Amino acid sequence: MDRKSPTKNVPDGKIRLSSLFSDHSEFILIATSLAVLFFTLVFLFFKFRKSSQKVVLLSGLSLSGKTLLFARLVYSKYFESCTSLKENVGNFTYEKKNIKIVDLPGEDRLRNKFFDQYKSSAKGIVYVLDSSTVQKTLRDVAESLYVILADPQVQSSRVNILVCCNKQDQTLAKSSSVVKTLLQKELNLVRRTKSNQLEDTNDVAANQTFLGNPDKDFEFSDLYNQVSFCDTTGLDSASEYDVEQLQDWMVTL
Repeated sequence: MDRKSPTKNVPDGKIRLSSLFSDHSEFILIATSLAVLFFTLVFLFFKFRKSSQKVVLLSGLSLSGKTLLFARLVYSKYFESCTSLKENVGNFTYEKKNIKIVDLPGEDRLRNKFFDQYKSSAKGIVYVLDSSTVQKTLRDVAESLYVILADPQVQSSRVNILVCCNKQDQTLAKSSSVVKTLLQKELNLVRRTKSNQLEDTNDVAANQTFLGNPDKDFEFSDLYNQVSFCDTTGLDSASEYDVEQLQDWMVTL
């Protein structure tokens, strides 16, 4: 004779209450999962957007007018500038493109320090020079520009470089075509000096670094990076200014 297991008599109310708690727990779990997913996607979106924002560095010697160009680009206005001990950072919006601009200090030690800090994120580098005094400062300009052009990070990332011949409103200002010729000749001398210095060391990796084509005089066209030139006028007052070539170059990055 078969013996049936005894069955507990559970009231229907308790069954419905237990089922309700179970359904409620599942709902909370699903809602929590969806919330976590949503906030994760939002976080990744803004992180990607921030990391994908193009960064342009403004570099150059002190008194080249780069901070005034920074003000013209970021704020569309003139303001008095002075020698800075830190970088200026702002956003430039042009033709629906938003670009982060970092204006590096002009003093040698600070310029190199902040350049090393920002170069890995740079999409473009604008080297600003005073075209009215370039013949007097040519050696310093060439040596500071050489540091940028010979930098392994800049070369490997194929960072675009624009040499901005500023202060074209000055009487003694040299055009970008003249400045390009002057710089190529001076960089050829700087390159030779740097090469001789490296030959005196036992650093094999350093000796393998040579800017341009070793079989000919220095030319910008022989570099890994694309180097362009433009003329700008920042002016030192609220008068009209001309940065159109600079703006057009930046939106092509």
